Amino acid sequence: MSSKNQRNYKLKQSWYSKNNRNHKNGGSRSGSGKMSKKSSDIKPVKKPPVKISFLGGLNEIGKNITLIECDGDIVIVDCGMAFPDGDMLGVDLVIPDFTYIEQNVDKVRGIVLTHGHEDHIGGLPFLLSKINVPLYGTPLTLGLVENKLREHSLINKVKLNTVNAGSTISLGCMDIKFIHVNHSIPDSVAFAIKTPGGTVVHTGDFKIDCTPISGDTIDLSSFAQVGDEGVLALLAESTNANRPGYTRTERMVSESLDNLFKKAEQYRIIIATFASNVNRVQQIIDCAEKHGRKVAFSGRSMVNYMDVASKLGYLHVPDNILIDIDMLKKYPPEQIVLVTTGSQGEPMSALSRMAYSDHRKVMVGEGDFIIISANPIPGNEKTVGNVVDELLKRGCKVIYESMYDVHVSGHACQEELKLMHRLVRPKYFIPVHGEHKHLRKHAELAEFLGMERKNIFIGDIGKTVELCGDYMKEVAPVPAGKVFVDGLGVGDVGSIVLRDRKHLGQDGLIIIVASLDVYDGHVISGPDIVSRGFVYVRESEGLLDEVRRLALGILEDCAEKNIHEWGVIKNRLREEISKLISQRTRRSPMILPILQEV
Repeated sequence: MSSKNQRNYKLKQSWYSKNNRNHKNGGSRSGSGKMSKKSSDIKPVKKPPVKISFLGGLNEIGKNITLIECDGDIVIVDCGMAFPDGDMLGVDLVIPDFTYIEQNVDKVRGIVLTHGHEDHIGGLPFLLSKINVPLYGTPLTLGLVENKLREHSLINKVKLNTVNAGSTISLGCMDIKFIHVNHSIPDSVAFAIKTPGGTVVHTGDFKIDCTPISGDTIDLSSFAQVGDEGVLALLAESTNANRPGYTRTERMVSESLDNLFKKAEQYRIIIATFASNVNRVQQIIDCAEKHGRKVAFSGRSMVNYMDVASKLGYLHVPDNILIDIDMLKKYPPEQIVLVTTGSQGEPMSALSRMAYSDHRKVMVGEGDFIIISANPIPGNEKTVGNVVDELLKRGCKVIYESMYDVHVSGHACQEELKLMHRLVRPKYFIPVHGEHKHLRKHAELAEFLGMERKNIFIGDIGKTVELCGDYMKEVAPVPAGKVFVDGLGVGDVGSIVLRDRKHLGQDGLIIIVASLDVYDGHVISGPDIVSRGFVYVRESEGLLDEVRRLALGILEDCAEKNIHEWGVIKNRLREEISKLISQRTRRSPMILPILQEV
């Protein structure tokens, strides 16, 4: 039998088999006289609901991570970290709580990444040390992730899958299209996630830049196509939702940098920017080449980012323009551009160490022209101001004001957000990525465009929303919160430890050390009083003697009353000594009794 006849035969067999099934189910005309059901009687197949859970990125800046769940499959969008605020004493990083992911690891089909900023990839090493799931991202994003995994000895344990913008991948029941967007780092993408319950569009961080420094403009046609096909929900970033108009093009910075380079002809130029802002560094290199200057990098993250970007072809460096930071003294200052980290005033960053004369290789002074090419992240204004003040005290000329146009945002303003809404035309809208005021403003923007308030959900960390064609409702929350990273410890610093650190930092510590008789509880030696961060001992001997006498009286009274429970004795010491100190000084130091039986 020929191949054509074989195909015809199989088609006939398939038709007969289908007809026979319909006959058995009473769904077609047959010899028994049964008639098929009317099409109007056939109920449409009910679509499964889509659940969206937020483990970070809402009512805060950073720590972005979202879970999309449908029909037993989970896809994780991003896994970021945040920097600690002023109340998180001693904390290095803040990452999401991964409890819900660990509880449902058998459902997780993969992690998809929008771009390579720390607030979107910084939490990955901590998550991947607990679970092993594949990662999907664009080349630059995965190049930066690979560096992180290598530092945490995870590089051979995780599967990295490179996906170019415009491509579609399948993870479980979901098809995920990568859509190119403009942002302050190349290779940024949004996602159109097609689930059995409907399509969810997640914009990631984006703006609409018609003249980008590198790459193409945002792929608006793909957003429009997805919108034409029907979108169940839009999750759109809200960082600049309170800013009217459009975000300015990155090209403006090039013109401003060129003018500042002309003004700084006799100075050494130091420029602080985000290490991940590859496009900005490219502009600096281009400007340095034009003005005949050499370029050096300072800061570990800056060096790492530029190394990855250069190897992958996202940073184009002319020959003989880069020099090592150790070679700065071999060139006249007016031939140098030093690109450094520290635009947010981070205490351990390169620029902060320069400002406080703590940098091993760079001393700053009157011959330096310093440009801070970034806006302070909300909450960092004070630290940035302190660094600027220190640099000015040392005689540096510092450019930090917005009027010099040395920075433009990578996030969409109101008119760009409106365009995104009009293209996607979602049934439901969930603002993401921002503090509450940003989320609320973005929700108002959606209402202004005609969306009903009942179709908008303003979430929070741990909240879960369930969506289908007929409804959107909040369901049971998932475990979520902040996990603190302090040195090598992950999660071992909690709210109680931070409360104690804050207490110690505000009022100091008093330690009471005494040895008690094991038989009758009377004091054998002590009590000795040790003070740290409370008062200067030499000038407060009278107060400490009074504390010592009170402590001795309490211990002897407990012995006379036959009280031997450590908890009771220590509580009496804390309460009565705290009362005395409060009366004498109006302070509340931490009281730490240390008792031992002899």
